[in-house]
Amino acid sequence: MNLVSRYIARQFGFAFLVCLVVLTLLAWMVGALREFNVMTAQGQSVLVFLAISSLALPALVVVVAPLAVFVAAIWLLQRLNAGSELVVLNAAGYSPARLITPFAAIAALAAAGIAAITLYGQPASQHELTNWRVAAAADVVQHFLKEGQFTTLRGYTFHIRERQSDGTLLGIFVQDARDKNKTTTYIAETGKVVDSPSGLILVLNNGSLQQHEGGNASNASIVTFDQYQFDLSQLANDDNDTVNFKPRDRYTDELWNTKLSDVKSAVEMGRIRGELVDRFTAPLYPIAFMFIALAALGQARTTRQSRASASAFAILGVLVVRIIGFIATQSLSVHSASGVYIAFGVPILASVFCLCVVLGWIRLALPRGLTDWFSDITSRLTSRAARA
Repeated sequence: MNLVSRYIARQFGFAFLVCLVVLTLLAWMVGALREFNVMTAQGQSVLVFLAISSLALPALVVVVAPLAVFVAAIWLLQRLNAGSELVVLNAAGYSPARLITPFAAIAALAAAGIAAITLYGQPASQHELTNWRVAAAADVVQHFLKEGQFTTLRGYTFHIRERQSDGTLLGIFVQDARDKNKTTTYIAETGKVVDSPSGLILVLNNGSLQQHEGGNASNASIVTFDQYQFDLSQLANDDNDTVNFKPRDRYTDELWNTKLSDVKSAVEMGRIRGELVDRFTAPLYPIAFMFIALAALGQARTTRQSRASASAFAILGVLVVRIIGFIATQSLSVHSASGVYIAFGVPILASVFCLCVVLGWIRLALPRGLTDWFSDITSRLTSRAARA
């Protein structure tokens, strides 16, 4: 690259990194708040919450990175045009093809990073995320060993008054309401969780067992005991040892080598095909979005020419391309193999078309009335902001 190309690439790369970090953090915070409610409801620690929420970062980067490329390209082109730098470059013979080079270099790096994440990083993080969530859901002790709180789990309600440092539980209340016609209540002074060969057991000491049948208190029976063993393994998931991973949670080579005979139905095979298509088409979108931005704002404009309409049409073009690509990936390619061609064709055709616009092989002219409408809206918003 020459000096000008390096300058543009440096500005574009810095803007892309800033947009990527900001947008990813915003998306991560929104998802982390949702995970925080789930983790606190299950009684998990802050470290478990941070680990689970951080494992979702690769998936967020894949979604945010193409948008960061587009936002950075729009910002830089607006800045170059506002400073008359594009006018000077055109007057100096800096062709549109040479303008593509620095933008394409950064977009290609972003595409390579997305490819690495979608093919390797994201499946590994999703796989580990599923394991963490299953382990957190299966951690029965953490579900109910919360002092002073009533916690319901799989038809059981637990409450303890106090938990001592040696693990001894004081003031234990356990109610089994799985059967609507019979309710069993266990009350004990002390207890302790013991890990036996058959699983976790809650040993209750000096308590009573009360049973109510038919919801009638007169049919209640009370039995006192010195010691009673309550089996906690019945509260765990039956399929904890064999976790069923969704196609999104499985590794790329595993999905690639899956045959129709290895799955339960053709619908599951279609979901695997859709997931593979999504992973291989994701790196194409930052390139497509970069070309859309260049096609809309890559030409030098005078101060009398509105850039708001061009930016609006660039945003509209990105929305249309991404929505059609999403439908082709998540629906068409899942139900039919022909949808694979549409999923790949959307970002590729958008890139080729916009490249032809940038090189001047295809000329687009916005309707005069629509351009004036965008300019009028922009001027009104600007004047209101100035008055405010």
